[in-house]
Amino acid sequence: MSGAVPSAFRRRLRAGETVIGSFVNLGSPLTTEIMGIAGFDWLVLDLEHGAGNEVALLGQLQALSASGAAAIVRVEGIDLPRFMHALDLGADGVLVPRLRSVEDAQRCAEYCRYAGLRGVAKYNRSWHWGLGARTLADADGEVVCAIQIETREALEAVGGIAAVDGVDVLFVGPADLAHSLGLHCPPDDPALIERAAAVADAARAHGKAAGVLVGTIEQLRAYHEVGFTFLGCNSDGGLLVAGASALVGDLDRLRRARGVVEAVPAESAS
Repeated sequence: MSGAVPSAFRRRLRAGETVIGSFVNLGSPLTTEIMGIAGFDWLVLDLEHGAGNEVALLGQLQALSASGAAAIVRVEGIDLPRFMHALDLGADGVLVPRLRSVEDAQRCAEYCRYAGLRGVAKYNRSWHWGLGARTLADADGEVVCAIQIETREALEAVGGIAAVDGVDVLFVGPADLAHSLGLHCPPDDPALIERAAAVADAARAHGKAAGVLVGTIEQLRAYHEVGFTFLGCNSDGGLLVAGASALVGDLDRLRRARGVVEAVPAESAS
């Protein structure tokens, strides 16, 4: 929906397509643009733990508008103004953290749609500043509502949460879920995968997508094998750290292989 261009991304999810994405946590329109151009199906602009805010969000959404990547905004919590600000700015959907109940999921779905509790205003970017020709029902049909299963309570209620009309993605936060369950393990530990598989099963039973974010392809493979189709790996900050660290390591090995060349003092040069 970025820039009021109709979004087909929700239809792809409802069709059961596997989609790949990543997180954008630096709050920078430039790194957002780079991530979009890279070719991801979706990107989450992280307002919960990222460095950005709602002021920076507008520039990030504009940076993605020509990329083809669906722009999903992770809001700070289940708070109606946060939903409306993100969607009015042109986000294709929201990702909501820290759910604990079916009632929480119902509120999220209602906050995402005009048929629910989303306030109606068309003098904003999501409606092309009043020039958009969509109906309210059209807009409701495009918005992606993704909710996070990252607490013990949400996992125990996952069947009911998956059944909520208007919820599109059940998104596992492995670190928080492991912590909530008392598991001190990496994201792809078999004990955690076994518990997370219940999320994929519930999503599949109700025609929803199961999503996750991890740091490596090896970790992601374990989730894909149990039915996760909304596949997220790494972030703009994580990729920058990994790339820079790898380059420094390569340069350091080159330096040690060739020996350290001492600089010639300027006063001795002739």
